[in-house]
Amino acid sequence: MHIDYQRAVTSSFQGRTGGIILGVVAVTALCGPALVGSPATPSPAVLQPPSAAYPLGTNDFGQDLFAQLVHGARLSLAVALGAGLLTVLTAALIGGAAGLARGWADTVLMRLTDAVLAMPAMVVIIVIAAYFQLGPAGLVLVITLFGWPGTARVVRAQTLTLRNKPHVLAARTFGAPGGYVLYRHILPDLAPILVVGFLQSARRAVFLEAGLAFLGIGDPTIVSWGAMIQGALRFFYLDAWLWWLLPPALAIAATILSFTLLGNILEALLDPRLREVRHA
Repeated sequence: MHIDYQRAVTSSFQGRTGGIILGVVAVTALCGPALVGSPATPSPAVLQPPSAAYPLGTNDFGQDLFAQLVHGARLSLAVALGAGLLTVLTAALIGGAAGLARGWADTVLMRLTDAVLAMPAMVVIIVIAAYFQLGPAGLVLVITLFGWPGTARVVRAQTLTLRNKPHVLAARTFGAPGGYVLYRHILPDLAPILVVGFLQSARRAVFLEAGLAFLGIGDPTIVSWGAMIQGALRFFYLDAWLWWLLPPALAIAATILSFTLLGNILEALLDPRLREVRHA
């Protein structure tokens, strides 16, 4: 049965809500930094409440918190997109190759997948990020390193089914190489699954980036939502937390919510059991 995924998402309240929130974050990340001042420039206006000059007030260095919030959106979205794309690409290559090749290659790749899944990913990521003082690019690579196995297992399971489809069998019969079959005939049919995997990986990346910045792990010169929350906690006894802590916390929650809502809608459309519940 053919499913119009775009129509299904836009006709759903959850899909529209997730799309609107993610769209606001994307526009803020792309256009916002050019419209606000520098987030790192100090001023004598220390711990000022929101005003016309500073819509979200200032921190203990007199830096504009609204500018930091806007620049933090760019970092969070960049890490989410980078980690999501690399994770899905890695999962598609490994899972697709395992399902298409079978035999010893399948065994080796799946044992590798199981080994990565068995690792305490969160603990290892924290240790690596703290030891190497990773920047955004390094964080994307580490998240990808431990984020691909779950999607790879799903890709492999679907590839085992798709490899027996007539068009795939015809391509293999005419001598098409495995890489061509995977790219031309397998991956296009896996597009919805890969989109769901991308959304799940992007959501995880936003959470990890903010969490590591909150813990003080990484480059301290980079403005991020997690670093804003960490700084605000030092002044919890003042009213500054109202305009310093809440905006980045709500921004993180809203971004994660947008990825979650879109992922839930697409996952329900892919799973016949969830689709029946949704229609009911």
